[in-house]
Amino acid sequence: MTAKANSLEPDNSMNTVFVSGRFNVLHPGHVRLLKFARESGDRLVVGVEPDNSSSHEVLVPEDLRLEGVRSCSYVDEAFLLDGAVVDTILELRPQIVVKGKEHQYRYNEERSAVKSYGGKLIFCSGEVSFTSRDLVSREFSAVSTRNWSPPLAFMARHGISTARLEDLLLKFEKLSVLVIGDLIVDEYISCEPLGMSQEDPTLVVRPVDSKRFIGGAGIVAAHASGLSGKSVLLSVVGADAEADFARTSLEHCNVRAELFEDATRPTTLKTRYRCQGKTLLRVSRLNQTATVPEISEQILSAVQKQKGKVDLVIFSDFNYGVLLQEVFEELFSILQSTNVTMCADSQSSSQFGDVARFKGMDLLTPTEREARLSVRNTGDGLNVLGESLRSLANARHVILKLGQEGALVCPSGETDKIWAPDQIDALNTDPKDVAGAGDSMLTVSGMALACGATIWEAACLGSIAAAVQVGRLGNTAISMEEMLSSLKK
Repeated sequence: MTAKANSLEPDNSMNTVFVSGRFNVLHPGHVRLLKFARESGDRLVVGVEPDNSSSHEVLVPEDLRLEGVRSCSYVDEAFLLDGAVVDTILELRPQIVVKGKEHQYRYNEERSAVKSYGGKLIFCSGEVSFTSRDLVSREFSAVSTRNWSPPLAFMARHGISTARLEDLLLKFEKLSVLVIGDLIVDEYISCEPLGMSQEDPTLVVRPVDSKRFIGGAGIVAAHASGLSGKSVLLSVVGADAEADFARTSLEHCNVRAELFEDATRPTTLKTRYRCQGKTLLRVSRLNQTATVPEISEQILSAVQKQKGKVDLVIFSDFNYGVLLQEVFEELFSILQSTNVTMCADSQSSSQFGDVARFKGMDLLTPTEREARLSVRNTGDGLNVLGESLRSLANARHVILKLGQEGALVCPSGETDKIWAPDQIDALNTDPKDVAGAGDSMLTVSGMALACGATIWEAACLGSIAAAVQVGRLGNTAISMEEMLSSLKK
């Protein structure tokens, strides 16, 4: 199209931004300017000077220049100017006209036109915004694998081959997984530092970008779906925008979610403020009171419908009121007769929980602190701690998560041979974000057990999943491709 678009009309329902120029070569400076302009409104319209423009030298034919501008993802509409820029502005009446910073102290004929209908003329190269957001984007997308240490010694001690682990992973696609627990929305607000306040000793930062992820039981279900393609999530949300985000995100991850709405409580939202790769502050918006009995009954009814249809049940508990003790006991009573594999985690990082209340599980995956809180033991060594928890909870296996020290695998004595606990080292010693490590280990270890893996094989695969997860910022569902690729390392 070499003429002005017929759709070029004022749109009072949208905040339109207008930019014009030659765009001989769409270089990074142009991209920064267009990015800034698009972020200044709802719709970016760009006017490209035609070849017959007498005001500037044109080096590239107009059709190629127009095509280049249209190829930019920030541009909603682009056309060739068929008259003076001022006339186009008066016809389009954009709320904002953006020009490069180099024009700020020159005569600008657009100023009076924009002023005539109450619009704004602003000048910005967009460089600061582009640079900061670009760094944030790379922080979220890049995966750190610089310091991976494959668990070769652990595998050798337990006779585990890479081929066996690959075989187990490929069996995941046959699993149906049910996840029950507390859904969380994790929000990361990335900031750039401005300095120290002169009024009081307060750090001052400027928010640059924000990104949201599914967390808690939601990411457990997403991991399971990413590895098997079949997972069901039962959880509780509020009547708010976070619940809408959760539903959309879970649908995108192919999770079949039954989210029971409780208008009396908000969807749990955890906001992390980050600056230069470090978390400055976490703010949690949540309600830790018990869900109403009607919703508990709905969860029990939903589990009844899943009885006999699933291979693995994961209880992802954050002690926010979904998995009450009496609810769990009824759930366990429903499920125990189906010979389904059951795993649980009860987090107590900033709240109080008791992982031992999930009795009869095939696997528990607490941190050392959570285990000590549960058995009320602060003095004994890790081997004794792990066995004490396993005995108290009547669990088949326990994996104690030890952070940068890896994990301690505490197996059951279910065979004639009594297995001593064994440690598997942390495989990724260059973590970017440790928040999702436990969820990924719980999911993958549980899925491995459901496929007939030994606890050693399950812990090995769970540790690989945790290494993948901590290598990136924010919770993202682990894929089969990532797991298989990691095994090749």
